[in-house]
Amino acid sequence: MSQSIETFRLTPNATRRVAEILASEPSAKALRVEVLAGGCSGFQYKFDLTDAQNPDDLVIANSGATVFVDPTSLDLLAGAELDFKDSLMGAHFAVQNPNATSSCGCGTSFSID
Repeated sequence: MSQSIETFRLTPNATRRVAEILASEPSAKALRVEVLAGGCSGFQYKFDLTDAQNPDDLVIANSGATVFVDPTSLDLLAGAELDFKDSLMGAHFAVQNPNATSSCGCGTSFSID
């Protein structure tokens, strides 16, 4: 059963792109968004397609897009938003995270105080 999460959101662009990716990958059930220790600044975002939902995963499901977030990552993603950017510099998922006090140049690593 899906449950809505007020603390982590998907922009319309992210929702549309996740739905497109899942439609083209029949073996994947969702995009997993994780925050892992590491990277240049202390934490880094990880995005993976998955067919396995963990019992404690929180699920965001909307318009054909499904995202899994584990509770530990959700603590660091409170109030954050997943976006999909498509520009001349490339296409990628980006997290706008109000908890991040700094980030590195690569855009996938951040720190909190």
